[in-house]
Amino acid sequence: MYATPHPVDADRTPGPGWYRMGGKRVLDLAGVALLAPVALPLVALLALPTALWGGGAPLFTQSRVGRGGRPFRMWKLRTMVPGADAALERHLRADPAARREWDLYQKLRHDPRVTPVGAVLRRFSLDELPQLWNVLRGDMSLVGPRPMLASQQGLYPDRAYYRLRPGITGAWQVSDRGRGTFADRARHDAAYERALGLRTDAAILLATTGAVLRATGT
Repeated sequence: MYATPHPVDADRTPGPGWYRMGGKRVLDLAGVALLAPVALPLVALLALPTALWGGGAPLFTQSRVGRGGRPFRMWKLRTMVPGADAALERHLRADPAARREWDLYQKLRHDPRVTPVGAVLRRFSLDELPQLWNVLRGDMSLVGPRPMLASQQGLYPDRAYYRLRPGITGAWQVSDRGRGTFADRARHDAAYERALGLRTDAAILLATTGAVLRATGT
């Protein structure tokens, strides 16, 4: 499925292994401990412009589907205008091309809901820093499938997502950075599940660092 240098080997066969049984969680906690001294002051610093020019509270939570289908509240820095869901529906009703793009990708290249400050946060993936709290709580992992909305479950044609903790980053994010269709996520998630291990996660984290430095977030 992937050619070098993509970090997921789709042909590997999953096994219990030390990493699956607890090593991945240790990596998550170590990562949070390492990143928190930088992430906490940065989130506090970014909260001011987000509140001043983004509208609404700088932090917001949204219900997402977690491992086993259990819902959890995911934290983010606000990147959208208040009332974003209603704004999206108005835009999709008025623009059939945008409706087709949304139905296929579950995102828009030119999203009218995203604020100017939010666009910068997304470009550098800074809006996702508060999700370290979700990792600490065990709702998420540093690496895993992209967190899914409950309304998107009917579009997901596989079960791999439900056997994993959603991730701040993952195989789909570093391979496409949002250019693939929503259905492509299942293919990436299934390959990631088969290849899950320390080497795979380290490769994805390294690829994520490069993507953030190149400001290719969406």
